[in-house]
Amino acid sequence: MTTTPPSPQPGGHPQEHPTQPLPPHGSASVAAEPRPQDTTARLTPAQEWARYESAHRAARGPGDGGAGVPPRAPGQVPPGSDPWATPAAPAPAPQKRSRAWLWITSAAVAGLLVGGGSVAVSGVLDDADRADRAASLSDVGRSGNDEVPVSGSSAEDPDWRAVAAAVQASVVAIQVQTQSGGGQGSGVIIDDAGHVLTNNHVVSGAQGNVQVTLTDGRILEGEVVGTDASTDLAVVELIDPPDDLQAAAFGDSDDVTVGDPVMAVGNPLGLANTVTTGIVSAVDRPVSTQEDGGTETAVTNAIQIDAAINPGNSGGPLFDATGQVIGITSSIATLSAQSGSIGLGFAIPSNQARSVAAQLMDDGVAEHAFLGVSLSDGTATADGVTRRGAVVESVTEGSPAAEAGLRAGDVIVAVGDDPVGGAESLTAFVRAMSSGDEATLTVVRDGQTIEVDVTLATRPDAGDQLPQQDQGGQGQGDQGGLPGGITPEQLWEWLQQQQGRG
Repeated sequence: MTTTPPSPQPGGHPQEHPTQPLPPHGSASVAAEPRPQDTTARLTPAQEWARYESAHRAARGPGDGGAGVPPRAPGQVPPGSDPWATPAAPAPAPQKRSRAWLWITSAAVAGLLVGGGSVAVSGVLDDADRADRAASLSDVGRSGNDEVPVSGSSAEDPDWRAVAAAVQASVVAIQVQTQSGGGQGSGVIIDDAGHVLTNNHVVSGAQGNVQVTLTDGRILEGEVVGTDASTDLAVVELIDPPDDLQAAAFGDSDDVTVGDPVMAVGNPLGLANTVTTGIVSAVDRPVSTQEDGGTETAVTNAIQIDAAINPGNSGGPLFDATGQVIGITSSIATLSAQSGSIGLGFAIPSNQARSVAAQLMDDGVAEHAFLGVSLSDGTATADGVTRRGAVVESVTEGSPAAEAGLRAGDVIVAVGDDPVGGAESLTAFVRAMSSGDEATLTVVRDGQTIEVDVTLATRPDAGDQLPQQDQGGQGQGDQGGLPGGITPEQLWEWLQQQQGRG
């Protein structure tokens, strides 16, 4: 619907002639007819200001004083202008580029929806309108990060947004190829030289180099420089590391307490850069894991968390509220292979991970502490109290346990101030120590509680004791006898030690 304006009356509105329509696009310019000025009408202050602004802009315009056009005096209204209109900046001249970008934008949207169409309009821009700029593929996806520890974030008031921004560049996704197919996991950059810490089960069996993807999407090649099945840790070294790697900051896992807020970052199910949060559910939780086809069990006094982690999170970092790594996520408890996270996740403490990683970077292998006992689960009663503990079944001759005076039948109920809940718990405590460390064991012997000081040694290399083909057996030799002339009892003791029972 259109409306017809009333006819102007003499002495009324100063604009007594309707505005003429603009000439058609592409036609010759038509000079605007000057409007007669009504000098008898009194202008309001707003009208005076509008006239002044319009004249002032016209006086400064680039066209003033052009060929054949005399300059206007200050305050003079240019012919054909409307002094009553709201002042506005002069409209820019139409440009082909604006319309071309409009069409390209539309084509791009169509391309996302139907998978094509952008080629048809790629020729709209000519060389004069193209605005290509130099760029670098290394800048794609990158963003600034805060320093760790993150300012303003604490266990009492965690700022996960700030923590995620600060640590994201130190987390990587790892892909490997094995005889059985492809595998994936996570990792964390631990130094500027390009060393990445991950789980052994992520990279074991890798054929050739592994593929490491940074948070910003850059894909790099890496080689496995050391693995340790006993702790389920491994180190990958980037072959040609970029100069802008951001290494993670490691915290003290001994300071972790139940209830602390935590954040896991990793590559679950191939979904890189996934962040989940939760709390520490327990510490010193003994956990045994064994890779399919593996011959050695990894036993860890783990940090238990309720933050959701799933296959692919393995090897990724667990951060505290300040952005420091306090663990390496490694395993979950599930009701079935298809159940995924049920809120029971486990991480290798950062102090143990850092110690093993340093050894793997030095010479590709890690040494482990050795006590020299075979163990079973049991209980002990003394001083009117019954407790669970690790029952010593046998003591290896010449071992640290033998030198400390441990005997078969002793029940070890504590290591230092930490209670021991069974054979697996004691094994995990020993695995977390280093050769040469001293420990005080609380032992119940014949109903009496005593303390025994022990200095741990280095666990013998399995390859020095048994041929490779006999590792992981059940202590049953063929009719020709056991290799090396050992007895079944000695083989059983060795297997117990290798499987985390001493």
